[in-house]
Amino acid sequence: MKLTIPENIASITPYPPGKPIDELEREYGISGSIKLASNENPWGPSPEVVRVLGLELSNLNRYPDGSCYYLAKTIASKFEVDPAEIVLGNGSNEVIEFLVKAFVREGDEVITSHPSFLMYQKFVQVRGGVNYIVPLQDMKHDLETIHETISEKTRLIFLDNPNNPTGTIIEPLYLQNFLNRVPEDVIVVLDEAYVDFMDAGSRVDITTMIQNSEDRCPVVLLRTFSKAYGLSGLRVGFGLMAREVASCLHKVRQPFNINQLAQVGAKAALEDEEYFQHTLAKTRRGLRVLAKGVEELGCISYPSQTNFFLIDVRGNGDKLYQAMLHKGVIIRSMSSYGFPDFIRVTVGTEEENTRFLAALADCLTDLGYV
Repeated sequence: MKLTIPENIASITPYPPGKPIDELEREYGISGSIKLASNENPWGPSPEVVRVLGLELSNLNRYPDGSCYYLAKTIASKFEVDPAEIVLGNGSNEVIEFLVKAFVREGDEVITSHPSFLMYQKFVQVRGGVNYIVPLQDMKHDLETIHETISEKTRLIFLDNPNNPTGTIIEPLYLQNFLNRVPEDVIVVLDEAYVDFMDAGSRVDITTMIQNSEDRCPVVLLRTFSKAYGLSGLRVGFGLMAREVASCLHKVRQPFNINQLAQVGAKAALEDEEYFQHTLAKTRRGLRVLAKGVEELGCISYPSQTNFFLIDVRGNGDKLYQAMLHKGVIIRSMSSYGFPDFIRVTVGTEEENTRFLAALADCLTDLGYV
């Protein structure tokens, strides 16, 4: 087969999917493994979500609501915005793709940090844009260097806040000072996938950001139902933005991009505030338990405002990852992110956290790290 493949496509490394748990168990000869690698909600969705999804199954012969009318209305009410300021996506990563499609042409520039969400750069590369990547400084976004990197060709700046994988945040005043210096024709995208776990005082004001009364650069806020709401498998997220920006994104959005189950499930999840708050409380407790436990084992834990945290294991993270797999505990090695001695661990249930700490203790001893 003779294909002419554009260089910007040929040079892309596909996103590396993880193996299913049952396949890992078969490969390693283990059973009953636990997954603490993907920053998922270990308690699952609200029981009300499960109930309404069951009721909706008989309607799968119909196309979903292309406007997501009821879900958008619920989001608008919760966040005190107008439905015209909301764009829904098949996961918040699809909203990222919309932004790149709508505003980046071949040769245009986009600024991201490293490490952060890999798909920012991939979408830009597919579009033929130019990625400028600014390393984190002290595990935080280096806004000074990012500002110095802005040129007349810059169209978008992506900032995940909190950052994945470090769990760090951008202090509100530091962020505001940065935004005030960004040119008005550059869109700053705040990816807030983990914002629900942040301290309330560290969050940005949504209305101020998207309504832009100060005539600064436009800001887009990204949210997801995959983390705190436990709906990773339904793939639904959204962006909050000025209606002028939203209008552009709708022009590149495919019809029916949010399936019917995702719409119904996300709406129910938003309405079950009690379950949501219980999830946040259990996550915070688990984070404290895990941080204390790994410190007692001689590792270094890093403060986090997410449902995961980084651990300096004082040795090779890849080897520890393999050792933990043999004990049926799936974690994430950080070597590919530039942190060879680190792992990233998601908060699990109380039982999962206990099992993780026991397995970590054994593996650290076996490997001679501490």
